[in-house]
Amino acid sequence: MTFGIIGALPEEIAPVLAHYKDYETLEFGGNTFYKIKAGNKTAMLACSRIGKVHAALTASTMILHFGCEKIIFNGIAGAINPSYKVGDLLFASKLCQHDVDLTIFDYPYGFVPGSETFVKSDSTLNAIAKEVASELGFQIYEGIVASGDQFVNQKDKKQWIRETFQADAVEMEGASVAVVCENLKVPFCILRTISDSVNDEKLEEYNEEESGKRNIAFVIQMIEKI
Repeated sequence: MTFGIIGALPEEIAPVLAHYKDYETLEFGGNTFYKIKAGNKTAMLACSRIGKVHAALTASTMILHFGCEKIIFNGIAGAINPSYKVGDLLFASKLCQHDVDLTIFDYPYGFVPGSETFVKSDSTLNAIAKEVASELGFQIYEGIVASGDQFVNQKDKKQWIRETFQADAVEMEGASVAVVCENLKVPFCILRTISDSVNDEKLEEYNEEESGKRNIAFVIQMIEKI
């Protein structure tokens, strides 16, 4: 089986590459992909770059060109649920695009005709995420993730997204990967570490290095279980 692991930033995939050490580097579609053998499985890793378009392109390439049968997106997100603290882990139960606005045509925010406002992630992969969290002694939340091509740090914008979509976290890639995977019938899981809280606590205040190590341990364990 071949599956894909995507991070928006180089530092979100570099520790996985460092763990496996032996990998093949492949260039395609203006991006670099890393092929790793993990037992009888093949993992394709890539840094998508920031934003929905780049994330969708990377997910599409992994599925259509490299034959990935499952997709995991790993990275950071900002909390808009006041219960979430910096360093917390979560997986997206479903995702939406908070920056889609066709309300002039009487559609709700986030809705694209011919689609749905929310895309649900894969329950089997989410169950594996829960199992891994339990085995590693980590707490993991299940929440709604809102994506948009904006870095959201204004409190009023966070509150609007929270109220409009009942979202728990906000980032810039997940929903586009969800749309690609749903339409191409590929199971997916979106994993996020909270980088900043509703109260503007930042990841570096929590301990970015320790949080990163924990997150990578989580991803590597998921690779073993998929």
